[in-house]
Amino acid sequence: MEKVRYGIIGIGNMGTTHLKNLMEGKIENAVVTCVADLKEERRNYAKETYPELTVFSTGDELIEKGDIDAVIIVVPHYFHPYFAIKAFEKNLNVVCEKPAGVYTKQVKEMIEASKKSKGLFTMMFNQRTNCLYRKMREMVMAGEIGEVKRINWIITDWFRTQAYYDSGEWRATWSGEGGGVLFNQSPHQLDLIQWVPNMSPKRVRAYCNFGKYHDIEVEDDVTAYFEYENGATGVFITTTGDAPGTNRFELTGTLGKLICENDVLTFVKNDVEDRVQLRNEKNAYKKPNTETITVETDGQNPQHVGILRNFTNAILGKEPLFVQGEEGLKGVELQDACLLSEWTDQMVTLPIDDDLYLSELNKRIATSKKKAHVTNTFFDTSKSY
Repeated sequence: MEKVRYGIIGIGNMGTTHLKNLMEGKIENAVVTCVADLKEERRNYAKETYPELTVFSTGDELIEKGDIDAVIIVVPHYFHPYFAIKAFEKNLNVVCEKPAGVYTKQVKEMIEASKKSKGLFTMMFNQRTNCLYRKMREMVMAGEIGEVKRINWIITDWFRTQAYYDSGEWRATWSGEGGGVLFNQSPHQLDLIQWVPNMSPKRVRAYCNFGKYHDIEVEDDVTAYFEYENGATGVFITTTGDAPGTNRFELTGTLGKLICENDVLTFVKNDVEDRVQLRNEKNAYKKPNTETITVETDGQNPQHVGILRNFTNAILGKEPLFVQGEEGLKGVELQDACLLSEWTDQMVTLPIDDDLYLSELNKRIATSKKKAHVTNTFFDTSKSY
């Protein structure tokens, strides 16, 4: 195989971005041969803009009939595992957009299907390519901040208007999307908050507000408290209703803290481990001396193109796979844990009870209302991440 042949299932907002990147030759050793979309206007767009492509009406047709080696799945969340499993049964390689799914049970089924397939599996965790987050992980893994004690992320600059939620009949409904800000805007942060420190919460207590700022069924404002096995704690705050918002990711360790904010990574470094200082210092108020360092990175942030380049080269045997697809389960488990905590009004231990979560979700789906008089609208997503 000289070039990997891709088919894209779903050419809405994000799918069109992937299509353009591939058609503009930004992913070496890769080509697009076909696309699929349920909506006639998006199919017409593909036919008129890229007449050399084969255009299918459904993802099932593309998987069955497409001249492809790999698929990129960019459809509403519930269908991510469905199409991935179909593709794995054909031994195709799979790129799945975030989140991996809506509920853990379906994601686990997808992972099992991937293990039985010859195809490679990756998640579109493009934020992992950001030099700031890569550097944070590198420093944590090298022990530069000591043992991680506290993980805080306030990510409230996801401002969305009502027009955004009214742009598709599936958006922000329990039956169509399965969740709100945790499932749509924040999956990257729920991945990074585990990937960067290389540790996942063991207990979660979350407070979720449903339709607090928008006329929607699902959560648009969340504050969650995390507990970790080593005694560390964390707080995660997110919303689509704040303006101006904040994006501040902070890791505190025994040797200092990392602060990622405004595209700058800062390391406040202790001259001695804080635990040593508090045990041995005779002055009741003397903190460790600190040095504030602006951390240099390699400056590379290839985002979606970076993930597709790596996946293409991994298929061709040119480099190792950067993101293992099964890692998508961690973020789904965390977003589900947050909702389950709110629904049951209690602390939730991970791994969650898959059946309990699905039962609670199905209660919401049963009362979910289909949106009326919706005009499907295409938005350029290039400035939204």
